[in-house]
Amino acid sequence: MNVLSKRKFVVLAIFAFVGVIFIISLFRLQVLDSTYKQYATNNVLRLVTQYPARGLVFDRNGKLLVYNKTAYDLLITPREVSKFDTTLFCNLLNISKEDLETGISKATKYSRYKPSILIKQISPERFAVLKEQLYKFQGFHTQSRTLREYSSTAAAHALGYVGEVSGSDIQKDGYYKSGDYIGISGIEKTYEKQLRGVKGVKKNLVDVYNRVQGSYRNGEEDIPARIGKNITSTIDLDLQLYAEQLFQNKRGSVVAIEPLTGEVLAIVSAPTYDPGLLVGRVRGKNYSELLADTLKPLFNRSLLAKYPPGSTFKPLNVLIGLQEQAIQLYTKFTCSGQGSRPIRCTHDHITPTNVVQAIRESCNAFLWNTFRSILNNSKTSAEGFNVWYNYVKSFGIGQNVSSDFSNGLKGDLPTEEYYNNIYGKGHWNALTVRSLSIGQGELGVTPLQMANYGSILANRGFYFEPHIIKKIEGDFISQSFKIKNEVQINQEYFKPVIEGMSQTVHQTNLVYTSKIPDIEMCGKTGTVENNQGSDHSVFVAFAPRENPEIAIFVYVENGVWGSRYAAPMASLMVEKYLTDSISSNRKYIEKRMIDANVLNPIQPK
Repeated sequence: MNVLSKRKFVVLAIFAFVGVIFIISLFRLQVLDSTYKQYATNNVLRLVTQYPARGLVFDRNGKLLVYNKTAYDLLITPREVSKFDTTLFCNLLNISKEDLETGISKATKYSRYKPSILIKQISPERFAVLKEQLYKFQGFHTQSRTLREYSSTAAAHALGYVGEVSGSDIQKDGYYKSGDYIGISGIEKTYEKQLRGVKGVKKNLVDVYNRVQGSYRNGEEDIPARIGKNITSTIDLDLQLYAEQLFQNKRGSVVAIEPLTGEVLAIVSAPTYDPGLLVGRVRGKNYSELLADTLKPLFNRSLLAKYPPGSTFKPLNVLIGLQEQAIQLYTKFTCSGQGSRPIRCTHDHITPTNVVQAIRESCNAFLWNTFRSILNNSKTSAEGFNVWYNYVKSFGIGQNVSSDFSNGLKGDLPTEEYYNNIYGKGHWNALTVRSLSIGQGELGVTPLQMANYGSILANRGFYFEPHIIKKIEGDFISQSFKIKNEVQINQEYFKPVIEGMSQTVHQTNLVYTSKIPDIEMCGKTGTVENNQGSDHSVFVAFAPRENPEIAIFVYVENGVWGSRYAAPMASLMVEKYLTDSISSNRKYIEKRMIDANVLNPIQPK
């Protein structure tokens, strides 16, 4: 046999070998593998995303705050859609034909081959009716998901809400796809990764009539969804509800903190809203209405409002004065004569006053002279101001005091550079910035910062980062919550300041509205000047005096005086938290605070 004949047999052998392989493969695919037999009978494979239930949220005592309810999305794959009864379809879903046409057009532009959501958040009741008729509509199918449900109307700003992801959300995190949901604000946003869980995938076989025929490979390739982690918050639901009741028909905020842990017990921004309004298909409409509301219920005053603290800031200036030896315990300043200028007291009281008396009587003249002494205690006013600035900043003013409230504002704490830009370097002094001595001027604080300030006073010089999460199921809370932050004031100087705060509640007119039976509360009122209406009512406090369990800051916009609304409301919250009730002889005060309408006050006849 010649060489040419040998090559011919080799080539034929190779072709024969390849042919045998193809025949075996075809036999296996068409005869042995039942999977492809099903495809041959017009079945198709559909991947259905399995959305996990978000984690539940509880209050500090285990009461359920946020849970889930089932809803359904209707998806469309334009390429698979055939002619259908649009009237019946629209009636089943309670939508207009215009909405249907718009939805189909958008889906087609997105992709003719990929499924996209046509109708979101269909209720279980409507879905039950739709499911019986769905076989009539080729190219449409559903997927289940969960929506948030609330056990009460409380803590809307603290809990936050969930909404559809934006394009930027998808770019930042590949986990999300168009139509997914994400925490937009509050706990829902801060703890999104813990709450969201992990999506799964279910593979279904459906026939030409859009009917599910069963799981692909008996579910062997399905990936189950993993539900989100449950979270226990620091909120006391009963106290939160009570605070919101007190704040009805009022604008402002209250924040209450457990001093020894930094745990936020209640946090209210008023007016507030029902968190259930931002759930389901009515969310868009309700959000627009809330956004247009002139009272701004969506605005979180507890974190975003920059309020002048007024006289509630005075204890801090006294502490700085004592620490810097700018004043002594026996130092006295008078409310009359040259020493009272340019800041005078707005009410009569004993004069001259010492440290304790000045806090009790809220003496403007004493605080002005103390502030001037602090700034004049250095070579230049600017150097003295920087000393004052560093003390104030150590109390958490002018900075975000909590990573748990990442969207909270730092507030306004003016710097030397700020005043240099306005007046010129070396051309300003204590007299120029004198309003800082009584908590006015360029100061702007958030209620969260001031409640933390109340905790520092209660703890005699330290605080733990304010936070709203107590426990995460199967995870750890931030270690920063356990770090003890100490201010730059010696503990001994807190004693006279706290004595003055105690006398404020027990030896002034507050004794009639804010003294709590058998509980020594220490507090400081504030009346904040407002050139656009009535002055604001402010109060910072803690209780009991020894081993404090609660620190609180209340701000009632246009409340006129600190003693009119803020102090009584704070005392009621403190009593409610510490005793779980309001004493009978204070019920009339409770009723007066609840009934008070500061938004639309009734004018006397």
